[in-house]
Amino acid sequence: MTIPTLFKQYTWLVNTIYRAKRITLAEINDKWQRTEMSEGMPLSRTTFNRHKDAIEDIFGIFIDCDRRDGYRYHIGNEEVLRENSVQNWMLSTLTVNNLISESMSIQHRIVLENIPSEGEHLESAIAAMKENKKIEIRYRRYQATEARTFTLSPYCIKLFRQRWYLLGRFDDGGFAMFSFDRMEGLTVTEETFKMDKDFDASEFFGECYGVVIGDGSQPVRIVLRAFGRERYYLRDLPLHHSQREIQSAEGRDFADFELTVRPTTDFKGQLLSRGAWLKVLEPQCLADEIKQWHEDSARMYEKS
Repeated sequence: MTIPTLFKQYTWLVNTIYRAKRITLAEINDKWQRTEMSEGMPLSRTTFNRHKDAIEDIFGIFIDCDRRDGYRYHIGNEEVLRENSVQNWMLSTLTVNNLISESMSIQHRIVLENIPSEGEHLESAIAAMKENKKIEIRYRRYQATEARTFTLSPYCIKLFRQRWYLLGRFDDGGFAMFSFDRMEGLTVTEETFKMDKDFDASEFFGECYGVVIGDGSQPVRIVLRAFGRERYYLRDLPLHHSQREIQSAEGRDFADFELTVRPTTDFKGQLLSRGAWLKVLEPQCLADEIKQWHEDSARMYEKS
C-alpha cells in the first residue's frame, strides 16, 4: 500500500471518529465499506489498530476506547482538532488534498490559491529546529539592494496569509521575523543553542495579529463596530482569538466586537481593508489614526 493511500485512510478514520464523537468498530466498518477506499473489503481489527497507532505517532492524535460505553472509540485529545494546532492544520490539509485528488475530472472547476512550499529552506530550518542548531541565512529585505547575512537560533515557524515565516533569536536575546520567500540562502551550522524552556510559540504570538512583533506596540482593548454583512464575516472569521461580540442591536444594521491585541501595522492594514464597513470605537488614538489613513487615501484620488 502506498504512503498517499495510507494517509488518506488515516485522515478518513480521524474525521469519521471525530464527527461521530463516539462510535463502535462495527459502525466504523459500516461507514468504511461505503467508501471507494475499502474496495468492498472490511476494515479488520488488526488494520484498525495499526492505523490507530500510526495516527498517534504521526499526528499526535489519540484514539481511545471506552469499554464502559460499549467499546466505543473517541478522540482522546480532541482539543487539538479545535485549536489552531499543527495537528489540526495537517489533518485539514490532508483532508482537502484527498477531496481534490478524488475530483480530477472537475479540476478545471476548482480554483486554488498558491501556497509557496519554500522547499529546501523550510526543510533545512525544520531540521535545525529538531537538533537545536543555529542557522545562517542570507536575507534580502524589501527595497534592499543587497542581501545581508544573519546567524540566529531558529525558534519556530509560522504560516500566515499563505506565507511561511521564521522566528529567529539572536545571541543578544532579541527576536526577529524572516519570510522564507526573501531568503537567498540558508545553512545549518554545527553550533547548537539552548532553547528557552519557557518559550511557547502560541503564547509568544498570542497578543499579535500576524507576524509583526518588533514595533514596540503593547496589547490594548479594541472595540470595533461592523456594519452590514461585515458583522457576519467577523462572527465566522474573527480577526483574533480574543475577539468576542459585545453588542448586537435589535433592528440595527451593526454589531460591536472587542478584542485585545497589539495594534501593529499589519493589524491596522486589516482594519483599513474593511473600508466603511468597519469602524474603530476604542481606543480613540487608534480611531484617529485609522481615520487619518482613510483621509490620506481619499486625497490620493482627488483631482489636482
